[in-house]
Amino acid sequence: MSERKSILLRLDPTVHDALARWAGDELRSTNAQIEYLLRRALADAGRLPDRAAEMRKPGRPRSDSRGAI
Repeated sequence: MSERKSILLRLDPTVHDALARWAGDELRSTNAQIEYLLRRALADAGRLPDRAAEMRKPGRPRSDSRGAI
């Protein structure tokens, strides 16, 4: 997987709270929820690059047959 980029994002506190609640409902971190929404908006606009890596599915990662995560 390629290196992830970090950005500073300033949000209205009520928008952040709503995003955090929505993320919790979908078993995502707030950061993952923002990325999910941005990717969906890019895809809807036809602007998501084909080379963009897939996002991990929501929820806890499955453990392998040895019980490791």
